[in-house]
Amino acid sequence: MSFLEHLEELRWHIIRSIAAIVFCGFICFIMKDFIFDTIIFGPKKMSFPTYKFLCQAATIIGVETNFCADTFPFIIQNRTMTGQFSAHIMTSIIGGFIISFPYILYEFWKFISPGLLKNEKSSSKGFIFVCSALFFIGVLFGYYVLTPLSVNFLGTYQVSKEVMNEIDLGSFISLVRSSSLASGIIFELPVIVYFLTKIGLVTPKTLIQYRKYALVLVLILAAVITPPDVASQIIVAIPIIILYQFSILISKLVLKKQKNEIKGL
Repeated sequence: MSFLEHLEELRWHIIRSIAAIVFCGFICFIMKDFIFDTIIFGPKKMSFPTYKFLCQAATIIGVETNFCADTFPFIIQNRTMTGQFSAHIMTSIIGGFIISFPYILYEFWKFISPGLLKNEKSSSKGFIFVCSALFFIGVLFGYYVLTPLSVNFLGTYQVSKEVMNEIDLGSFISLVRSSSLASGIIFELPVIVYFLTKIGLVTPKTLIQYRKYALVLVLILAAVITPPDVASQIIVAIPIIILYQFSILISKLVLKKQKNEIKGL
């Protein structure tokens, strides 16, 4: 295929991916009550599973916590004419992207797979399943861990009793969205390392050499996206560190397989 033919092929893959996002986004749009009342505003309710778990854990060890409160001391408000409608549209698009993520990966795989060798195709089996699983696990981690910890801290924080927290709708949705999507992307780290190792840009030695710097970056990241308390930062940092260690193992396995293939030749 010529360069223009490749571009034409890519264009159709992109069009089909966008169509999938729009279709799934439309489903999210018509399911407004469930999307907003149950999912988006779920972390605002003290009946949220994460708060229940943390309340029970704190009760068992005898620690006082605001996870056992009845309600959050803040309200969510809209101050613009188009605010609620815009939030509805944007949330539907993001929901459409999350739901259609496996299909987007499928279209991406269909575009690059013709350029792979037979052994590369066989070694990359399960690409869509693994990437999708990691992404959804990351999204769930962001939604059930990062979001409630952030909402609990930021929603109850006050510089003075004179200042009431009246959170803007867009700000609250942005917190839920960024926490979930950022975690989904971070959890793709093992897959990214796999392909970087395949093309020779990353080696296990490099990952091990810079592990201490990566640990510092992870702690900084955890401090940025979570409330400034040690417990929350540890909860966020542990799975990221595990992913990094897992990425080192994957990189070692890729290099080992490449060496065995060279010996076989």
